[in-house]
Amino acid sequence: MADVAGTAAGTADEGAEPFAVGITVRGYETDTQGHLNQSVYLQYAEHARWSLLQASGIRQSTMVDRRVGPVTIETTIRYRRELRAGDETEVSCAFVWGEGKTFRIEQIVRTADGVVAAEVSAVCGLLDLTARKLLADPRAAFRELADEPSLLGLPAE
Repeated sequence: MADVAGTAAGTADEGAEPFAVGITVRGYETDTQGHLNQSVYLQYAEHARWSLLQASGIRQSTMVDRRVGPVTIETTIRYRRELRAGDETEVSCAFVWGEGKTFRIEQIVRTADGVVAAEVSAVCGLLDLTARKLLADPRAAFRELADEPSLLGLPAE
């Protein structure tokens, strides 16, 4: 889905630019009104999330081997500006940590000139694939899996 590799300025440093990937809107992703179909925003967001995990050193195959996987519990999309075929976008991705089993992933879809096209906010968790329950401390699991946990907003311990 990405046309450009992700940029990783980190999320742990205050004021640092969040991780982002570039995506060009393709004609087949648009609807009869000529704008990006609403479901494709979710695909763009998901692609940016997996790109961030990969940039931090977490491979999907490693997660499967360790019997864990990310899950989305709730997603909210706020559409701000339509996107059309050929538009160049950048989709950011930042993990926001709290306490407990869940965390937030905040994302912004921007046009090439920086205009916000959509805001995506998701409540997520890390699922134990054997027990089929959320891990009690997803931060610790991601820190263990990642080569660069700071990209996930996790300070080195």
